[in-house]
Amino acid sequence: MAETIEIHQSESILSIEMNRSEVHNAFNEVMIHELHEAFQEASHNEELKVVILKASGRSFSAGADLNWMKKMVNYSREENEKDSLALFDMIAAIQNCPVPTVARVQGSALGGGCGLIAACDMAFAAQRAKFGFTEVRLGLIPAVISPFVMQKVSSNACSRYFLTGDRFDSNQAKEMGLVHEVTATEEELDQLIEETVKSILLSSPAAVRRAKKLIREVRGKSLFNSREYVACEIASIRVSEEGQEGLQAFLGKRKPSWLS
Repeated sequence: MAETIEIHQSESILSIEMNRSEVHNAFNEVMIHELHEAFQEASHNEELKVVILKASGRSFSAGADLNWMKKMVNYSREENEKDSLALFDMIAAIQNCPVPTVARVQGSALGGGCGLIAACDMAFAAQRAKFGFTEVRLGLIPAVISPFVMQKVSSNACSRYFLTGDRFDSNQAKEMGLVHEVTATEEELDQLIEETVKSILLSSPAAVRRAKKLIREVRGKSLFNSREYVACEIASIRVSEEGQEGLQAFLGKRKPSWLS
């Protein structure tokens, strides 16, 4: 039984909820381990079509837990590196999950909390949520989360907020690309996520997984080097079982088998 998170699966939808509301869902070594393990297990679950990352209480995640940070004060450089690698690997496990991941940001997200959001494929936030890369205010830097954040947020925006530690609102987070949409209420947030999940479920599960892999692979290639890869990918999926089923269903004006 997990101590810091709750996991629920309803058919092909998995919900992973951070459950340390008393400390604003700040993460310590236990939560890092449990989140990492949960997303690794999700990666090997062939039944899944979407994973929702959410949090209890008023905050999404305040980043690093205060008591965990107190222990770090006396860590050696080697211990700090080991600890930071565990955090990196946890966030990478979220990003590398083969099915779409959706962040439900009902409240504030600071530091590492923004890293969790950046690692998800989609993120939707309530209007009242606040964000910030506040590490410099503590004499630190957002090093571990920076590769994930900078895949979503421009270096120009990072210069503004990494260097000042200033907080910003949901509208600014949307403008920066950290979140996709902002809703006035949590009820509207849940409705938006429900609609998004329904859209994902309309599509071929295999194609959705391949599309997510496509984004990751093409992002790391030059235009020239992507040529052979993308041609191979579309040829492969056209002759695949679900690719053939989707094409035949479209041409035959019927629903594909994954909607039956």
